[in-house]
Amino acid sequence: MSLRVVVVGAGAVGSFLGGMLAASGASVTLLGRRLAPGSEPGVLLIEDVDGTRRVPVERAQDTAAITAPDLVILAVKQFDLPGALDAAASWPDVPVMTVQNGIGAEAAAAAARTSPLLAGSLTAAVEPAPGGVRRLRAGGMGVAVVRGDVGALAAEVVALFSAAGLRAVQFDDAESMKWSKLLANLVGNATSALLDMDPHDIYDSPRSFPIERRQLLEARAVMRSLGLHPVSLPGAHVQLLLRSLLLPPLVSRPIIARAIGRARGGKSPSLRLHVRGETAGPTEAYWLNGAVAREGARLGVPTPVNTGLAALVDEAAADPERAAWFEGRPDRLRDALDALERAAHG
Repeated sequence: MSLRVVVVGAGAVGSFLGGMLAASGASVTLLGRRLAPGSEPGVLLIEDVDGTRRVPVERAQDTAAITAPDLVILAVKQFDLPGALDAAASWPDVPVMTVQNGIGAEAAAAAARTSPLLAGSLTAAVEPAPGGVRRLRAGGMGVAVVRGDVGALAAEVVALFSAAGLRAVQFDDAESMKWSKLLANLVGNATSALLDMDPHDIYDSPRSFPIERRQLLEARAVMRSLGLHPVSLPGAHVQLLLRSLLLPPLVSRPIIARAIGRARGGKSPSLRLHVRGETAGPTEAYWLNGAVAREGARLGVPTPVNTGLAALVDEAAADPERAAWFEGRPDRLRDALDALERAAHG
């Protein structure tokens, strides 16, 4: 029998993950929004560099008519996770996989359920497309067991993704995987949102690069205090990035800038899309830079840049004039971060 999967959240990420599993023979139901006009009810289109694939999927808007699956994937933003967990409560004993960016989804799922838990980290860049989803860069997928005797299920999911053309790796330590993905998510994200600059340009500039470097090294220090080791995910060479940051800036800056430019596939970072009004809802800064700040405070590790960036992103998202003040001005961002650090120390 094929693996039966329900994906809660039929946006770009949920559609892509569900579609890739379906392409390898899994039976997939996408639970979420109404079907876009012109789309085929039982078909999902996946646009890729090699062309467009048509994969069979079921679609549903509630859980009532869905038979209990073998796996539930929660593919929503962090701020929508409580609603997704409510939907998954229809199958209380079924293993769940969280694929949210940032830190906190696994703890929320563990608190809400007693079922086995998996964590996933997607590094491919995807966006909605007519009738389905478009992959902008190859990337890959990390999978790890958080709780329960589901190593065989994790291995099956990895095999299905890999067979469909999404490079997938099973990791032994879910926390190290998620924090490593967090490091990748921090790259050119909050700074891009505030400065309205492309990540390549932020890393290429001697005015903005020090801010980026400090936020990543703060996150690395928090990981060390947690006893976690960075791992490189498929499509996200986190260990190489951290080693590069230790080189003299004149050497590391152009190297990292080129790598960042290639890695994003032309897609703007998530926080930039929120602050600049291209996507709705709250930002994920609380679970990205904010997660580094909270763990740093708990462990006694200074994180002034991450603390400041988390606050300033939400501030700019709520106030277009404040967002415009930072636009293209790394000097203003540096001064604002310095002011917040001074205020924090009285």
